[in-house]
Amino acid sequence: MNQQLIEQIVKEVMLSMNQANTAQEEAAVAVAEPKLVVESVTKEDYPLATKRPELIQAPTGKTLDDLTLQGVLNGEVKPEDVRISADTLELQAQVAESIGRDPFARNLRRAAELIAVPDDRILDIYNALRPYRSTKEELLAIADELEQQYNATINANLVREAADVYETRDRLKKD
Repeated sequence: MNQQLIEQIVKEVMLSMNQANTAQEEAAVAVAEPKLVVESVTKEDYPLATKRPELIQAPTGKTLDDLTLQGVLNGEVKPEDVRISADTLELQAQVAESIGRDPFARNLRRAAELIAVPDDRILDIYNALRPYRSTKEELLAIADELEQQYNATINANLVREAADVYETRDRLKKD
């Protein structure tokens, strides 16, 4: 295999990796403020890594060109450098919308909001959302936390909706 092919494989693997570090310190360092994507993309731009690589950037600011095999071997590319960014998820959502896959686009935007939430907190919230695990007040507190602390309004609304549905279907934890 030639060096260029290996680097391309590494880039593609790194792009597909969305495994999170569980250490909150690393998560805090890895998550930068989204740059608020101003570029608009469509299905013609897909796959973004091939057709619009200049738009893709890790939460740490590294570009696809920065993600090389040599960089990995030298320790210049760290796990937080290969996490997907909220901006990249927004671009993917735009591609999904351009082909009429609106539910998938909404899922990508929910995921983009969760980039800022530490992994262990996401697991706690997931468990709290299971039937009979939380009171309505606990779920509403989670929604407030998502909205106020992480600016995750879409997810906050989803948790509020779950709280109402659980109340209607008698799936809340009894006090």
